[in-house]
Amino acid sequence: MAMMLGVVLLVLVVLMERQQRMRDETETIGREGVRSLIDTYLRDHARSLAVQLAENLANPMYYRDLDAIGTVLRDNARDELVKWIRVYDLEGRLVHDGSVEIAGFGQPMTDPLAAEAVANTGVSVQAAPGLLAGSAPVMVGSERIGGVRVALDLDFADGYVQRNFAELRERMDALAGRHLRWLALPMALLGLVCFLVAWYVQRTLVRPIRSLADAARRIEAGDYSVERVDSRRTDEVGDLIRAFGRMSESVARHDREVRRMAYTDALTGLTNRLAFRESLDHRLMLLRGSGRQLALLFADIDDFKRVNDTLGHEAGDEALLQFANRIREAVDKYGGDDALLARFGGDEFVILIQEGDVRAAATRLAEVLVAELRRPLDIQDRQVFLGTSIGITLFPEDASSASALMKNGDIAMYQAKVAGKNGFRFYSRAMDHAVERRVHMEQELRGAWERGELSVVYQPVCRTSDGRVVGAEALLRWQHPMLGMIAPSVFIDVAEQSGLIEGIGPRVLRAACTEAMRWASMGEGNERLFVSVNVSPRQLRKGDLPDIVAECLRETGLPASCLHLELTETAVISDELQAAAMLARLHSTGVKVWLDDFGTGFSGLSHLRRVPVDGVKIDRSFVADLQRDPDDLALTTAIIAMAHSLGITVVAEGVEKEAQYNLLAERGCDLVQGYWLSHPVSATEFAHLLARRGR
Repeated sequence: MAMMLGVVLLVLVVLMERQQRMRDETETIGREGVRSLIDTYLRDHARSLAVQLAENLANPMYYRDLDAIGTVLRDNARDELVKWIRVYDLEGRLVHDGSVEIAGFGQPMTDPLAAEAVANTGVSVQAAPGLLAGSAPVMVGSERIGGVRVALDLDFADGYVQRNFAELRERMDALAGRHLRWLALPMALLGLVCFLVAWYVQRTLVRPIRSLADAARRIEAGDYSVERVDSRRTDEVGDLIRAFGRMSESVARHDREVRRMAYTDALTGLTNRLAFRESLDHRLMLLRGSGRQLALLFADIDDFKRVNDTLGHEAGDEALLQFANRIREAVDKYGGDDALLARFGGDEFVILIQEGDVRAAATRLAEVLVAELRRPLDIQDRQVFLGTSIGITLFPEDASSASALMKNGDIAMYQAKVAGKNGFRFYSRAMDHAVERRVHMEQELRGAWERGELSVVYQPVCRTSDGRVVGAEALLRWQHPMLGMIAPSVFIDVAEQSGLIEGIGPRVLRAACTEAMRWASMGEGNERLFVSVNVSPRQLRKGDLPDIVAECLRETGLPASCLHLELTETAVISDELQAAAMLARLHSTGVKVWLDDFGTGFSGLSHLRRVPVDGVKIDRSFVADLQRDPDDLALTTAIIAMAHSLGITVVAEGVEKEAQYNLLAERGCDLVQGYWLSHPVSATEFAHLLARRGR
């Protein structure tokens, strides 16, 4: 009702405003019309008055009768419109101005319009601010003996117009007031009707609905003690009241079940994230100012995605259940009576302990968890080895709020993964700086290729049988404009973790293939130089690597046999089935595959029979101690012999001394690379090196 009344009032206000604007516009138009008429009238009046004065002043001017001239001027000056009258001779000197003294007699007229009036030989009208002057020559026969000027007062005319329009405005205002009073009566009746209708609606509709809304708010706040009301009304409102009563009883029944489900993890039966956060907030509120401590342990399963990808999600759920049971047993035994275990989702668990020396208790519990969760899991008649990375943060030492504690725990857990996984780390403020540096490096790495900061260098690979260069390994380098040369071990890890490697990897591959085509003419006979390119685990998991390789070979024209792809041993054994299928597709195109960092993944040579590879690269850690460590020499010799028995090429990297080269050559290592042979160089320098050494 109020809105309807407001709309009516708005319409009336708009109409009155439009009426007022129309009246103002009408007044403006009328004023302009009246001014135009008055201006025309004044011009005609000034012209006719000047002509009349000129005729009346002919004889007095001829006889120079000043008294008669003054009489004529004073008679005409009685007109309220006349501001002044001046009579002048042929030289423009004042003869009479209607005054008794004639103070300016014989003096030239100095007003701005005088010169034009004297020079004009006919009747004319001139306008100046505040006046309108008419002039006419005084003639005796056909001879001009002088002239007369009469000025009309425009301010007097404007005042006359203003007075008349003011009177007209008063009459229009009185008329508008009468209309407004007549409109007030129906508006008052309309307001009364609106009030009565609103009162009726309030009593019959709004009040019952408001009571239902109050009951709904109580239910929303968790108060289900709302009494059920059985209304006798037979209309729709009565139906609504009865339906609401039945609904409130149903909601109360389901709330108990929903609460149980909302605060419990469906898979493991542990406390979930929501319940854990509420409990943490409550405990922090009780601990503030008490001097007591609290510890949070964030445990994340290492490489859990591998279980889902290789064995399926059902196996992943079974692994989570076994992990949860092991964690629960450890927490019950070492966490204390007040310990709380929750699953945060996915493969992440959180433990809260607050009894005794929480740092020592957290350390002991973390050590037990790392040891227990390292043991193999029996899933679908298979043993699965995983592990866990644990981050630990303390209250109030590290943070005082729940959000900050959970953030610090995540950071510490991430640092445990970076440190090699299957371990634990306590949070320290230095970790914040490390995370900030990593985030900053990730931001700088985005667009580094487009800015020309990333480049590809090539390290020659030599054959031990004749010492000739047979290929090169493509290596990525980052020259930052502010930070200088950044180590590949630093920024490659950032690119891998952030996913930027998925964009950088294909570009490096394309650049390496393009350069390898330029080396084609430098080969001897039918032998062509090859280029080897590292492939990250993320590129291998994505699944489109064979398509990318095929596209690069097609665009550059490089033969597939001249491209060697290097995959780390740990990346291959982390998902052996997918890797085998991927490498089989690559082999079908003619591309060769090498296993990089061989010997560091604890895989054993048995994997070489299941994964189709063309070569293995002995890790530099074995080559570095060939001269000093007999075990490394024996292991390297065994790798070479067993790889050759499987028809696999052996490459040794990290050769930095001539003695290392000689030992490897004596034991039949096929290819070598390292600083003793050449540092990584640009494509141009590599071409010069080939030309200078004759390969």
